[in-house]
Amino acid sequence: MDGKSRKDIYPGLEVEVILKKDQRTGKLTHGTVETLLTSAPFHSRGIKVRLEDGQVGRVSNVIELQ
Repeated sequence: MDGKSRKDIYPGLEVEVILKKDQRTGKLTHGTVETLLTSAPFHSRGIKVRLEDGQVGRVSNVIELQ
């Protein structure tokens, strides 16, 4: 999943986000979703979330567990 639909993102989900400071490089940060910050059902650059460690970024990838 690409993290652009709010219905696919929920607290406790493992994701990779792009932090504001890393937008130019596209560096991904791995973490677990604590809170969803985007209220819209869809966002073209990814749903904004707060990770459990307090960092805020837009979801780029959802880590799917097997």
